[in-house]
Amino acid sequence: MNPTPRSPGLPDPVMAVSSFKSRPGFARLPRALAYAWAGLRAALRHEAAFRQELMVGVPLIVFALWAAPGRWQLVALVGSVLLVWIVELLNSALEALADAVSAQPHPLLGRAKDIGSAAVLLTIGGAVLTWAAVWWP
Repeated sequence: MNPTPRSPGLPDPVMAVSSFKSRPGFARLPRALAYAWAGLRAALRHEAAFRQELMVGVPLIVFALWAAPGRWQLVALVGSVLLVWIVELLNSALEALADAVSAQPHPLLGRAKDIGSAAVLLTIGGAVLTWAAVWWP
């Protein structure tokens, strides 16, 4: 007796393994790094917002490395910039996926894009607050 019920016509969940699934262990690391590098290159090539955030963030990180009052403040300053970049990358991926699903306007796709943009906005606000808290007299 199968303990998990399934709908007729669907493949057995145990047998339904995607051919895109990666290998376990360290053998997957070179491919994973190549995919990550390709993603960064794609973001640099296609995403103006990511390039703008890099142009602001890189000098901020250099300044933080030089002038942060302590190591924990340095971690907070650099971490806040990195978090902005990470959320922007996720937002860009969401927008690319939404554009691939449909070129026609759709309320749910628009909502997803707006929510992703709101996440970036809140992250930038958090970074500004972090920098203000570190440098506030």
